[in-house]
Amino acid sequence: MSPDRSGRKQAKEEGSAARRLLARSHAGSAYAAGEAILEVRDLVKHFPLTQGIVFKRQVGAVKAVDGVSFDLRQGETLGIVGESGCGKSTVAKLVTHLEEPTSGTIRYKGEDITKLSGRALKAVRRNIQMVFQDPYTSLNPRMTVGDIIGEPFDIHPEVAPKGDRRGKVRELLDVVGLNPEYINRYPHQFSGGQRQRIGIARGLALRPEIIVADEPVSALDVSVQAQVINLMSRLQDEFGLSYIFIAHDLSVVRHISDRVGVMYLGKIVEIGTEEEIYEHPTHPYTQALLSAVPVPDPEAEAVRERIVLEGDVPSPANPPSGCHFRTRCWKAQHRCVVEEPLLIVPENFARSTPQEAVHHPSACHFAAERTAVLPRSTD
Repeated sequence: MSPDRSGRKQAKEEGSAARRLLARSHAGSAYAAGEAILEVRDLVKHFPLTQGIVFKRQVGAVKAVDGVSFDLRQGETLGIVGESGCGKSTVAKLVTHLEEPTSGTIRYKGEDITKLSGRALKAVRRNIQMVFQDPYTSLNPRMTVGDIIGEPFDIHPEVAPKGDRRGKVRELLDVVGLNPEYINRYPHQFSGGQRQRIGIARGLALRPEIIVADEPVSALDVSVQAQVINLMSRLQDEFGLSYIFIAHDLSVVRHISDRVGVMYLGKIVEIGTEEEIYEHPTHPYTQALLSAVPVPDPEAEAVRERIVLEGDVPSPANPPSGCHFRTRCWKAQHRCVVEEPLLIVPENFARSTPQEAVHHPSACHFAAERTAVLPRSTD
């Protein structure tokens, strides 16, 4: 086949894929609340380690994401928590196609977006937007707020004709709680919370179905965090959004999330509803994380048990065999060295009913409930 014919065939395929995705995005009735709109399976991202200057050779790989699977349902918020360096932000970049996965699939409404390019990928990006962690460096300091929020309309002109764009930008500023008259100001003229609102407005511009929020409140004061979280909750109800909310603050994630996934060294080690994870954790790492959360009750704080993990987090370039958490786990046995635990309902909870809080996936051979992780008030 000639290069011209090959190029035309690829363009035709991309165009048909783009039309399918756009048609599905407008067929909202096909994906009612509770149905999976995004399916991630066995997602892997390895960054190669090389030696040499002229003749480079790969000597290893940083396993940033090492087999992550989850579903995001229509209208829900999935929180992802874990220590710094566990792979949370890499998952966000993979879902939004800012990074190419090493392997695995990401299905948006049944279409594997990891294999898309050109117009088909552009159609997906219209429906999966991102809010970045730093509300200052994610905004171009040389552009006005109007240009920043209106830039998506230049890339997707079908969303807003040129004559309507300024009015839509003003409308978006009003939606996120900013004065529409600020349209000609620059990012340095706003506070941190206001800049994050601008980032959220930019993410909303194309009316996406999914927003990936990568630690959107970690750089803000506590009082401002609450304002931004409440804003995101309100926008979710108004626009029917689905969120992937990434953070390391467990209390923030609990406030906004319907389900929570706990990551450790490139893997999700436990996933379940907010109640299942916070009130009935079964994985040792989740229990250790929750035991470090301050409790606003001096009496309860004085009597509760604190789990102190020994050692450092292993390098993602050379993770332990078997269970990645075994080098810091007080339950570790020989089985943990030779056999990697699967993210399934543990064997000892297999007889529990799905309605019971312990009946949720946990990647541990010896999963068990541990009391006094988050004790209630004693009065």
